[in-house]
Amino acid sequence: MTLVDIIRHHAESTPYKTALHFAGEDISYGQFWERIETGAQSLKTQGIQPGDRVAWLGLNDPAQLVLLLALMRIGGILLPLNYRLAPAELQAILAHAQVCLLLSDETHQGLAQTLTASAQMDAGADPDEGPEPCANVADAALLVYTSGTTGKPKGALHTQAGLLANCVASQHAHAFTPDDHVLTVLPLFHVGGLCIQTLPALYAGAQVTLHARFDAGAWLQDVANRKPTMALLVPATLRAVIAHPDFAQTDLSSLQLLNAGSSTIPLSMIEAFHARGIPVCQVYGTTETGPVSLYLLRDEAMHNAGSAGRAGLNVQVRLVDENGQDAAPASVGEIWLKAPNLMHAYWRDPANPAFQGGWFHTGDLARRDERGFYWVVGRSKDMIISGGENIYPAEIENILADCPAIDDVAVTGVPDEQWGEVAVAAIVLKKGAMLNAEGVLALLAGQLARFKHPKRVVFVQALPKTALGKIQKAQLSADLRRMVSAAPNPP
Repeated sequence: MTLVDIIRHHAESTPYKTALHFAGEDISYGQFWERIETGAQSLKTQGIQPGDRVAWLGLNDPAQLVLLLALMRIGGILLPLNYRLAPAELQAILAHAQVCLLLSDETHQGLAQTLTASAQMDAGADPDEGPEPCANVADAALLVYTSGTTGKPKGALHTQAGLLANCVASQHAHAFTPDDHVLTVLPLFHVGGLCIQTLPALYAGAQVTLHARFDAGAWLQDVANRKPTMALLVPATLRAVIAHPDFAQTDLSSLQLLNAGSSTIPLSMIEAFHARGIPVCQVYGTTETGPVSLYLLRDEAMHNAGSAGRAGLNVQVRLVDENGQDAAPASVGEIWLKAPNLMHAYWRDPANPAFQGGWFHTGDLARRDERGFYWVVGRSKDMIISGGENIYPAEIENILADCPAIDDVAVTGVPDEQWGEVAVAAIVLKKGAMLNAEGVLALLAGQLARFKHPKRVVFVQALPKTALGKIQKAQLSADLRRMVSAAPNPP
């Protein structure tokens, strides 16, 4: 049984039920299946063989979902491209993935033609970079490149079996039924937008309303008018929805839950929805893990705000210390995951040490409480060691993010002669807000130990981010090293 089989079953049993709503058009499960069958035949006609990579460049569109399932039907692999990348970055990914066909929406048709003309489709990249790990993977289905927040993007290869296992885990997380209705606004080029709710909703026979791209006003309008039962946002989009002038008066009562993910969520954002009676159920995972790995169930959300939840269905979790041993109870350790929805391997890098013995080393740091709930404190690469003490940026960021004058914040480390490394806070103020460095540091007084306080506060216009709103800490650190000296702000 595959996801394709499930969609065909829905098309046969409930052919007139709406599967997708997009740009004013309802697409029934019967019509959806017809498009998949037509797409599969078209791909065969164009010479696509099992194992071939086909890329999609475009905004959210039913055509991408059709393409994914059509490729699964014939054994091909979809590579969804981040349309926000520079042409040179896209070209590098196409070459590394050895793509043989690039398809696009109308908006990106010109860029797609340029990329196709300049690419050596199916010619491959440097053979010395590593073998193809999919040579013996009959059900390879999805190749998703990481956002590259900490270096060169890597391709995570997912199988049909893994995608199905992820749908099963997501159904457990959301308690999906055919009566549910998901509002999808996050980009489908990322596993967050594609795999946390969208594919699982279709697996369950539910309805998906799809937006081409996120717009806070359009999100609020469709929640009020189309009455979805579930939606997924990330910190940047949560912030935009809450800040929208229509937020307070919009009817949100249809939402049974709102999922949030991608990075730690400031409590003020969670509480804004909890005050409206809507549980914010966090989901934790990565591009490599499916991504449904840890999650809060609906009846747990209100009493565990800020937690990433507990281990998902069929997911094994370890917290591992710097010596490779299980972290002591209540101590911080790196999250290691083993589950059937993990990627098969990194494309052309099957021996990557981040994925060994079936365990994926996420690089994320967390604590587990006595009830089994996980609390993510940051990335291992982001952890600051100052004077021998460990400082987790997320602890500082979560406090500062709740300040009404602060629009955005990130904390990172910069080298320091005395302490080895010190914490620096980069602050984006809301328009018209007045706050100086002393005021920022005062917010931490009595909240965190003094050694955790930033030694410098820098005010910036914006923070470097990925398409899903994740802070690009490597870029930020490089920027701050250029901007600041070792001298701290006045206490």
